[in-house]
Amino acid sequence: MKIWYVASEAAPFMKTGGLADVIGSLPQAVSGLGEDVSVVMPKYGSIAQEYVDEMEYLFDLIVPVGWRNQFGAVLKLVRDGVTFYFIDNEYYFKREGVLYGHYDDAERFAFFSRAVLEMIGKLEAEDIPDVLHCHDWQTGVVPAFLRIHYQHLEAYQRIRTVFTIHNLQYQGIFPEAVLGELLQFGPEHFTAEGIQHNGLVNYMKAGIVHSDQITTVSPSYRDEIMEPYYGEGLDATLRYRSVDVRGILNGLDLATNDPSTDKRIAQTYNLDTVKEGKLANKRVLQERFGLEVRDDVMLIGFVSRLVEQKGLDLIEAVSEELGNLDCQFVFLGSGQPEYEGIVHHMTASHPGKVGSYIGFDIELAHLIYAGSDAFLMPSRFEPCGLSQLISMRYGTLPIVRETGGLRDTVKPYNEYTQEGTGFGFLNYNAHEMLATIEKSIRVFYEDNTWNALVHQAMTADFSWKQSAKQYRELYHLFA
Repeated sequence: MKIWYVASEAAPFMKTGGLADVIGSLPQAVSGLGEDVSVVMPKYGSIAQEYVDEMEYLFDLIVPVGWRNQFGAVLKLVRDGVTFYFIDNEYYFKREGVLYGHYDDAERFAFFSRAVLEMIGKLEAEDIPDVLHCHDWQTGVVPAFLRIHYQHLEAYQRIRTVFTIHNLQYQGIFPEAVLGELLQFGPEHFTAEGIQHNGLVNYMKAGIVHSDQITTVSPSYRDEIMEPYYGEGLDATLRYRSVDVRGILNGLDLATNDPSTDKRIAQTYNLDTVKEGKLANKRVLQERFGLEVRDDVMLIGFVSRLVEQKGLDLIEAVSEELGNLDCQFVFLGSGQPEYEGIVHHMTASHPGKVGSYIGFDIELAHLIYAGSDAFLMPSRFEPCGLSQLISMRYGTLPIVRETGGLRDTVKPYNEYTQEGTGFGFLNYNAHEMLATIEKSIRVFYEDNTWNALVHQAMTADFSWKQSAKQYRELYHLFA
């Protein structure tokens, strides 16, 4: 089958989060199963020149955006058996700073989504995709455009759509005027059953309503978003489509995240040398963050966007108790000022025990994965999560709230069976988190038990292999 992944970002070309990691790895895994796979994404002005130099110009496009026709071009690059198509328009995509959050995001991604479909109209019949697999709100109107503007045309009639929700919190919500001005949809589509939500146009909802199949990035998150607490206002729409919604767990790029070959860490190690390797990285990490250099103290890492989702309010509620524990903390990330302030306050209040870096540094992140003993993820919700997978791969035991993908990937330590790959707490409660951290510290000093848990974590299989097979089965429902 010919499968196109349509997304707003993909590693290594452009990355702001986990979506790019998925689009950088999943297509390659599905290609390895014998499918004909391509990726379509915008050609951002900040894509590294080394990749731009490899791109081959294919053809120009004239793309309807409401009452206007906008110019575009399609370029192509082949990497690791996957064809990447880039939609070029410098006005929309050659911008400094962030990828999202511009005043005209509704227009930028309406252009991109429609350009994908216009591009198909220029292809020979044998090159037309069987499946468009769209990701998150930025591509939510692709299935809607296909169904409303294109599916009556012969070339498009056999195309089917899959829509993946990576994070339901971000929905692409815009004024009603977008309906006609940018999408050229009539008022019959601005309904509770259509793409209207709370009186506004909702690109995420467009994807949910108009796609043939829907996926989430973990089985537990699939179940959670059917309920109002996690459903972000779209739970009723998701329940209506529930028979078409399945949860498929994200995998991990094992080549990029391998402590035995990782050049970003102070000393590489494997399953046989994990104790010595982690100690060497721990010492470097303690020095980098101005902590007391001690082998015998437990070091807990935290790498994340500093936003409401990530549980910083739980950390703030027990910050004094955490600072008085017999352990150290390192924080890496940036985000909303109030959550950055929580990290600043903890660092200032507990010198030598708490260190932080506000910002992001990939090398420092990997040093934290390699040098920490445990990794804290007290998320309010977590569609899948990547950090807990990386930390386990590096022999760093996650301490997580049991929600979404964290529940599906981390097996909490059971003191009776001695099984587990980390530690978990169920309720979004600061003192439950504190008690779980205290439990992990007690286990840390039980050498044999801790070493056994590290071994179980490092040997857990989070490759893309199983997930790719599940996606392939989903695509073949349309065959």
